[in-house]
Amino acid sequence: MHPRLPSADFLDLIRPSTGEIFDAQPAARGFSSDVLTLIDSDLGRFFVKGIKNRAGGRRDSLLRERIINPSVHPLSPRLCWHAQNDQWIALGFEQLNGRPSNFAPNSPDLPAIMQLVNRIGEIPLPAAAELWPETRWDRFASDPHEAALFKGDSLIHGDINPGNLLIGDTGSWVVDWAWPTRGSALIDPALLALQLIAAGHSPQDAETWTSQCTAWTHSDPAAIDAFARANLRMYRKRAKRYPDQTWLAAMETTARAWTDYRQASSPSARANT
Repeated sequence: MHPRLPSADFLDLIRPSTGEIFDAQPAARGFSSDVLTLIDSDLGRFFVKGIKNRAGGRRDSLLRERIINPSVHPLSPRLCWHAQNDQWIALGFEQLNGRPSNFAPNSPDLPAIMQLVNRIGEIPLPAAAELWPETRWDRFASDPHEAALFKGDSLIHGDINPGNLLIGDTGSWVVDWAWPTRGSALIDPALLALQLIAAGHSPQDAETWTSQCTAWTHSDPAAIDAFARANLRMYRKRAKRYPDQTWLAAMETTARAWTDYRQASSPSARANT
């Protein structure tokens, strides 16, 4: 059996929600779930995520994704059901006919990508997210003042990348709300800028595209500078810690290019990294 296809005990858990299962295929996207599969069943076709029911970050992320879904649908696929026992936690989403977006220069997806990030910024902060302050970049800020620039009352997706922004013939969606938080509205557009550079855009072109995001244009440039530097420190530390993960070194290079560009173009960003 494919390691991310359901085991018999997992199927027993979800069968009351799916009915008879005709087919199960591994899903191409996502890396943080123990089970990630597309299911065709008596009661419908579902995208199913499953995590071992053990205390810790991955379990907490799946619980957050369940809680946030009503607030982010229809931008996100609808959560149809959830199931839990002592061994497993499972979420069953509606299947979408979509593909990962293309962030490359001259991609026809770029306008839709900007619209998706803008739509995230338009979602009112759900009550649950008020208890989920954003802290992931705090330790990479140079001081508490810079870390405070990442705070705010906007709903943050926090993982903007091509695999999480899906494009289809009849719509587009933001998926994998595994770690939503409350933070500064600049974070998701800034993550988009970083990913655009990683996809081949120059930093200037990346920021030109990102300037179509309302939250970006309303953000303090000094806060964007601080966030760019925090990302560089983050990827530098992780690339050093995990030298076999070559993508981390590539992202360090990307973050350096962005920081260098902002240092050259913005006096407020001239602090040493």
